[in-house]
Amino acid sequence: MKIVILDGYCLNPGDLNWSGFESLGEVTVYDRTPVDDVEEILRRIGDSEIVLTNKTPITRTILDQRPGIRYVGLLSTGYNVVDTAAAREKGIPVCNVPGYGTAAVAQMAIALLLEICCKVGHHDRAVHEGRWSSCIDYCFWDGTLMELAGKTLGIIGYGSIGQATGEIAKALGMTVIATGSRPWGEGQRPAPYIPLEELLGRSDVVSLHCPLFPATKGIINRENIGKMKDGAILINTSRGPLIVEQDVADALNSGKLYAAGVDVAEAEPIPADSPLLTAKNCVITPHIAWAPLEARQRLMDIAVGNLRGFLAGAPENVVN
Repeated sequence: MKIVILDGYCLNPGDLNWSGFESLGEVTVYDRTPVDDVEEILRRIGDSEIVLTNKTPITRTILDQRPGIRYVGLLSTGYNVVDTAAAREKGIPVCNVPGYGTAAVAQMAIALLLEICCKVGHHDRAVHEGRWSSCIDYCFWDGTLMELAGKTLGIIGYGSIGQATGEIAKALGMTVIATGSRPWGEGQRPAPYIPLEELLGRSDVVSLHCPLFPATKGIINRENIGKMKDGAILINTSRGPLIVEQDVADALNSGKLYAAGVDVAEAEPIPADSPLLTAKNCVITPHIAWAPLEARQRLMDIAVGNLRGFLAGAPENVVN
């Protein structure tokens, strides 16, 4: 059985191995495949029965022209790069990898928040530049530092990652409130359900953990930013298009938002002309919340398990 991995580098740049897949068939790994070159995608798939992808699109055209494909596996949670309806029509299961990054993404959301509040990176650079050595006082700080205890964190999207983020925030002394696609009863989840508009008005920090759907695209826009507290902080470790980047940049530059910490962008890699790059007090990391070694190993193990289940006649994590 032939297995092709179309874009394996981000999952495994060399610190993991493909032995789990290699135990199941003949494996060909490409670090990257041009996402807009259909002919090259088709060439690389060839007569492979098993196709694994992260960001390389598997469209109806590709499925039509490669009828030997029996299984499409995602090396990610998101599966919008696969035409799942076309795959379903052809009897091809599409399996994703949920849950592997819960702890890692929650950790990054809090790391971005702590960087904004404590300015660790900024002060580390200042010390290495000699500013502490030349300081006439025993300490110095640039800008206002902030304590999180007693402040309110509003979480938009209260699934596993949102709940994990909330538990860390509680340990820091924060009050946690949350909203989601539908209300939940008192005691059913660790934080109370609050309607979106009320959550925006009550929160000192708003953290996004919802999936990207038509209803959530651009949920943080000029209108909803206007409902937030003056000086609130925004965190986004979920999906870039959840925010309207120009509206967030304008709010940062005007002072309506105190700061933002984002690990994702509307287009990735982030364009050089993104308004977030020049906005005030905006901490940006390059989509790495999912990437700790432990999380990537977990992703690999689940993806192998998905394929093993398919070969045994019981595919797991089927999204179509």
